[in-house]
Amino acid sequence: MTDGRQDPAAALPAASEAALARLATALAEPAGPVVAVTGAGASVASGVPDFRSDAGLWQRYDPVASASVEALRADPARVWELLWELDELLRHAEPNPAHHALAALEEAGAVSAVLTQNPDGLHHRAGSQRVVELHGTATTLSCLACGAELARGEVAAAPPSVPRCTCGGVLRPDVTLFGEPPPEEALAAATDWCSRASELLVIGTALEVLPVAQLPDLAQDAGARVWEINVRPVHGLDPDERITAPAEVVLPRVAEHVLGQRARSG
Repeated sequence: MTDGRQDPAAALPAASEAALARLATALAEPAGPVVAVTGAGASVASGVPDFRSDAGLWQRYDPVASASVEALRADPARVWELLWELDELLRHAEPNPAHHALAALEEAGAVSAVLTQNPDGLHHRAGSQRVVELHGTATTLSCLACGAELARGEVAAAPPSVPRCTCGGVLRPDVTLFGEPPPEEALAAATDWCSRASELLVIGTALEVLPVAQLPDLAQDAGARVWEINVRPVHGLDPDERITAPAEVVLPRVAEHVLGQRARSG
């Protein structure tokens, strides 16, 4: 595959196979909280392209001019051109095997929380209960004028119009726009989880955005082992273990191993 992703049925490199087995063993009986940090790569198999990939939105839109609060206030129609395209992608996206595997691992007590940079809501839809949305969510919109919050389904506007509140103000999706910090409550929760984790899974993220990029260092400094699951290794990340393969290939196999080990031991 041109993006480096693998056929789910294909064998992994020997080093990744061995690391996958060690990860499954660690998750079968974790010493403490197991925390997953997910990025765009976790949702690519759901039809949501990475913004920074060759097919990503940043190849066609300037994020400063088309995805910032300042731009939204100055030229809402221009920003909503991008937001409608994102809305269309997310409306058709469905959870993929990576999302379902993390939900199954949480249900089994093998994963404690998912910290996601993805605003697509797919972890929730797959069944994960403890999800920290570090970059907000596209499932709700807020008014720039009065602050009212609406569910996406309550907004009847359609492209190319600019969605507006009943007060007349411009609506925005509750995602972190370019140049904005993550929601304080979400960042505080992520920091707390990482400071207590025994295992941290870095899944499908290039860790290019601060302060999320600092979470693996925080976890390692607190004594956690860091496992990277990515189609390409992250520059500057020094994980304890690395599995070079797509999340939708690796995580279902990890879940199968973990649930199998528990069934045999039970």
